[in-house]
Amino acid sequence: MTKRFAGKHVFVAGASSGINLGIAHGFAAEGAKLTVLSRSEEKIQAAARELRDAGAEALGIACDVRDYAGLEAAYAQAVAAFGKVDVLISGAAGNFLAPAVKLSANAFKTVVDIDLLGTFNVFRASWDHLAKPGASLIAITAGQAVHPMSFQIHACAAKAGVNMVTKCLALEWGPAGVRVNAISPGPIGDTEGMRRLADPEREKQIKGRLALRDYGEKRDIAEAALYLASPEAKYVTGTILNVDGGSDLGDAGANALAE
Repeated sequence: MTKRFAGKHVFVAGASSGINLGIAHGFAAEGAKLTVLSRSEEKIQAAARELRDAGAEALGIACDVRDYAGLEAAYAQAVAAFGKVDVLISGAAGNFLAPAVKLSANAFKTVVDIDLLGTFNVFRASWDHLAKPGASLIAITAGQAVHPMSFQIHACAAKAGVNMVTKCLALEWGPAGVRVNAISPGPIGDTEGMRRLADPEREKQIKGRLALRDYGEKRDIAEAALYLASPEAKYVTGTILNVDGGSDLGDAGANALAE
């Protein structure tokens, strides 16, 4: 059976764990060569070994997405190993709960720098290293980009910016044959973040607000990324794809007809 991304070079930023490592595994299963990048040397090398153990060619590079010069060096290393980048995933992120009146300017800046500036840096530094035409760029955003949330002013601002970076680059880079999209995941059950909310009552409340009444899986996000990067999505750009069980639709808890 032909693997859809055999011989393709997929670069995943923020891939030491969670959703982004799950995306890397999705592409690895389809034959891609993987460059995975994250800030921690120990964690990213462990992720690269995990991908190699799964049968993929994989290179791990430690780099902070806030470090533009470091990203330029990372791309040079990646291209020397696997050639031009066909698919690029930008998923590095940071977040925590904090009321605005207790959020320091530095804490706000930290999240914006990782999520928003980091996404711009990952995309901008890639330009000279992309397989053009045909490259597919995908940002990982979140529902906070369009839905204001208490205690999340930093993440809401950063992810709203990520959405606009996605759309603006889709406009500017489309003529070169480069597509730029984003995925907005909902609650993903098999991640560390959701495992921390293991309280059954809290889980019931969260699922009760979802149209599909259940958490997603990392594989669901990987499949969305595989679609957006595939020839089947060759006419899709500037799109924010919600993979969220319907959480973007609003609170489904009052919809008794669905029960």
